[in-house]
Amino acid sequence: MWQRQFNNNFPLVLKVPMDNCQTFTILVIVATGSKFETAPERGVSHFLEHMFFKGTTRRPTTLAISSELDAIGGEYNAFTSKESTAFYVKCAADQAEVAFDVLSDMLLNSLFAAEEIEKERGVIIEEINMYEDNPLMHLDDVFERVFYGDTPAGWDTAGSKETVGSLKRENLISYWQSHYSHSRTIICLAGNLPHDINDLVNKYFGAWPTSFHFRNKLPIIDTQRKPQLLVENKTTDQLHLALGVKAFPYGHKDELPTKLLATILGGTMSSRLFLEIRERRGLAYYVRTDAETYTDSGYLVTKAGIKKDSLPLVIAMILQEYKKLATELVEENELERVKKFLAGRLILGLEGSDDLARWYGYQQTLRLGQGDNQSSLDTPQQYLTKLNSVTSAEIQEVARQIFVNESLNLAIIGPVTNQDKLASLLTLD
Repeated sequence: MWQRQFNNNFPLVLKVPMDNCQTFTILVIVATGSKFETAPERGVSHFLEHMFFKGTTRRPTTLAISSELDAIGGEYNAFTSKESTAFYVKCAADQAEVAFDVLSDMLLNSLFAAEEIEKERGVIIEEINMYEDNPLMHLDDVFERVFYGDTPAGWDTAGSKETVGSLKRENLISYWQSHYSHSRTIICLAGNLPHDINDLVNKYFGAWPTSFHFRNKLPIIDTQRKPQLLVENKTTDQLHLALGVKAFPYGHKDELPTKLLATILGGTMSSRLFLEIRERRGLAYYVRTDAETYTDSGYLVTKAGIKKDSLPLVIAMILQEYKKLATELVEENELERVKKFLAGRLILGLEGSDDLARWYGYQQTLRLGQGDNQSSLDTPQQYLTKLNSVTSAEIQEVARQIFVNESLNLAIIGPVTNQDKLASLLTLD
């Protein structure tokens, strides 16, 4: 059973012991990301994440950090998103103190050396180029750009090549000092926990700084009153589209019905849109529908890579399935199949100590982002109990709420002409 530990002037600690587990994971999540940036510093959250691997006062080079973790066979990485930045080390349980030592040193004692910043600037620009050259990877960025507009929520997490090129060392240090405070940080420890786990936490993370200049993210202001379209014209062999609607934030009462709705539409190889667009028509290789939730907003979106001449047809097919779910109840056998699919995938996805650390760590982070540090976190079984209680009527009611014309957003990557004609297709009437 998970445990939560509060300490004054200290990051919140989650402990998730696992029986019969031979691994240990330490996951540190800071509740800040690209939504917390201003326009001139776009990309600073992601840039800073990279710099934590570039040397500390005790381990002055990247090699000194990586070789020590490689020497214990550890897995380690970091991720930046719109609302959080995370760092983890997974290792054999008897090497837990090495994980504590290295990761705390990275986060508390990084050098941010000027020469390393210049080198990493080039690395990040090439990362941006990689995403922009791969429509499948870049499509989410374009969709959120049309969905949220020119706001922090709509900006690419990595920033732009222009802003990354202009960030200075003082920008990185200022952002680190203002956003990486103990009150924004969660340390999640999962797996075969050492018997002296509390001593290790105090020894390695007891000096976590306090910030007095934290700047919260801007609120989401919904101004959309009609369908929106954004095309990123690019020479490609297929068109990549993302067609979605506004939904609900994390923790909303309709979050789980929306999750089921997305899975029914395009979450499996037996889902409605996968069967219709790929299997019956042969118009796409990938077809998928996802439900995304943030602390302050959410959306449901269907994505596909399709034949160039099939765009009007595929748009019509997606909208037809959206309308059908708003007017017809999902049959019980289909709903039961989808619930069992999600239950099975959840079990498969929580076998490792790193998986369970993320399960609890990200729940806590999202709730922290909503100003809630106290409410109970869902165990996997509690989550499944809630999921299994959702009815077909609740799913239909959610579909009626979200599948409306003024909520439609379409993003396309590829060679597109006659955008006015495309805009006229965006109707659920």
